[in-house]
Amino acid sequence: MPLESNVDIRPATGKLGILLPGMGAVGTTFIAGCLAIRKGLSSPIGSLTQMGTIRLGPRTDDNAPLINDYVPLAQLDDLAFGGWDVFEDDAYVAASRAGVLDGHMLEQLGDELRAIKPMPAVFEQAYVKRLHGDHVKSGASKWDLAQQLVDDIHRFSEENGCDRLVAVWCGSTEVYREPSAVHQSVEAFEQGLRDSAPEIAPSQIYAYALLSQGIPVANGAPNLNLDTPAMLELARAGRVPVTGKDFKTGQTLMKTILAPGFKARMLGVEGWYSTNILGNRDGEVLDDPESFKAKEVSKLGVLDTIFQPETYPDLYGDIHHVVRINYYPPRGDNKEGWDNIDIFGWLGYKMQIKVDFLCRDSILAAPLVLDLALFLDLAQRAGLHGVQEWLSFYWKSPQPAQPGLYPEHDIFIQLMKLKNTLRHLMGDDPITHLGAEYYD
Repeated sequence: MPLESNVDIRPATGKLGILLPGMGAVGTTFIAGCLAIRKGLSSPIGSLTQMGTIRLGPRTDDNAPLINDYVPLAQLDDLAFGGWDVFEDDAYVAASRAGVLDGHMLEQLGDELRAIKPMPAVFEQAYVKRLHGDHVKSGASKWDLAQQLVDDIHRFSEENGCDRLVAVWCGSTEVYREPSAVHQSVEAFEQGLRDSAPEIAPSQIYAYALLSQGIPVANGAPNLNLDTPAMLELARAGRVPVTGKDFKTGQTLMKTILAPGFKARMLGVEGWYSTNILGNRDGEVLDDPESFKAKEVSKLGVLDTIFQPETYPDLYGDIHHVVRINYYPPRGDNKEGWDNIDIFGWLGYKMQIKVDFLCRDSILAAPLVLDLALFLDLAQRAGLHGVQEWLSFYWKSPQPAQPGLYPEHDIFIQLMKLKNTLRHLMGDDPITHLGAEYYD
């Protein structure tokens, strides 16, 4: 739909329910973090909606309110949390097992976390081969499983007194698949559900169930999901906003920060070797070559789009880009991303840059879950639907607004686009940084 300016945004009154397919390390770190911030135990570091500001007007006006004060976002006190998982552990036990947050903080949130219990998940072993859980649904067909999810959604909403719902996929990476005939239309997809078509993955069943109920969805994994014609048709028909895919956290975050800098200074890149070690559930799942393929495709797409090798063949026309992920249980959620970057400058003289990012995967992902939930809710209340390209800021593999458009990976352009979209919705002028008015 055309992006209208100064739209009538419905107020964020009542309770917003956030549904998470997948309540492992990322999901429970997000939930526990929100509860801790509500209690004043910590700060929402890493969340643009909670800590970011937005400049309005010329620099001389010195007008830069918090984004949370500028646009009508749902507030943390108005959030309710739920979801599904293949393990029946409540959020306290799951967070303890994940080992991301310290026990002292979790104990202070114990009662609230123990009250959040996952609903049985839709799961198919063929799509996540290294994950084994028994808290799963059974049904006569995939259509039946989708209807069970719809029942879960309505029950959660009623039990928690929710006025609105959003969903953010926090589950595992499924095996790599290309779209098939069953993904080409809603009609074909629904028939595929009734026939239990093997081409329909569990994450797609969630997407169908949620979108059919008018619930905005964000896809936090590289799974084939919202980027199929069937799901986009369903989102358009229901006027539902969607966004994806694959949370941009550790190594890819660094790439989208560094690569635009190299390109801005016209420094050439000969090679970029990236390797990761991690030991959480995500690492175990990605130890399967087919699941790794889905992640690899997501990670590899970043540099081509930023560097534009067709436009700058002398600088970026022959980059050797390698991505590796290794499962190493002792590291747990504390992922290490190591990059060796071979660059060249004036007269072709070669240089190297090495980056060793010892990061905490779920700590980086949790604030993204919050921002995406709040911004998707804002989008729906503003009457936006379909792919929300202005949320590309959060994704390794962002979906463009229209087929045929290249995705924007440069994080600085992505942030400008996000903030200008908010200004546009509120009826304020975009910031172009031209600054013509400051010159004599």
